[in-house]
Amino acid sequence: METVDALRDLEQINSLKDHLKKQSYRDYLLFVFGINTGLKISELLLIKVKELFNTEGEMKDFYSYAEMESERRKSVFLNKKVKEAVKSYLDHVNIEEQIYLFQSRKFKQPITRQQAYRIIHDAAIKVGIEGKIGTNSLAKTFGFHAFKQGVSIALLQKHFNHSTPSETLKFIGINKVEIIATQIDVNL
Repeated sequence: METVDALRDLEQINSLKDHLKKQSYRDYLLFVFGINTGLKISELLLIKVKELFNTEGEMKDFYSYAEMESERRKSVFLNKKVKEAVKSYLDHVNIEEQIYLFQSRKFKQPITRQQAYRIIHDAAIKVGIEGKIGTNSLAKTFGFHAFKQGVSIALLQKHFNHSTPSETLKFIGINKVEIIATQIDVNL
């Protein structure tokens, strides 16, 4: 499998979002959900709509899931952008027929990993993004921007289930000579 890059440029991220939103609300949601949670594509595709809502029908703040490798329960925060994208998408589909969040238009199954790759990769080409972009770029983009905003490499290491901080730095595309200025403002 070929290594892909994180999307570092916010303008590129926004142009990709705009393109995907015009193409399909589901595809837009896939991108937004991925870059805001850092979930692997295999974990994203298994999300069921009902898992995002509580018994009162309100969207949860955290999505909990069982890790594929270990079966341990983990949770990811659903920020405002994710919640807005989910709501927007569900407003455009027949909610009674939606089992999976990223459901195929033909079957009541999630889209395949290959289809998800085509969606992200083709959109990146269409908006003129150079570099290797694929489904793993979503998690890498999340990690890169979280690190850039001051999230510790130890937290990201735990989030991605990496065994060393250097593995996580390599995954998000930070090399030893690259220095990223982070702004940590406790504002006491």
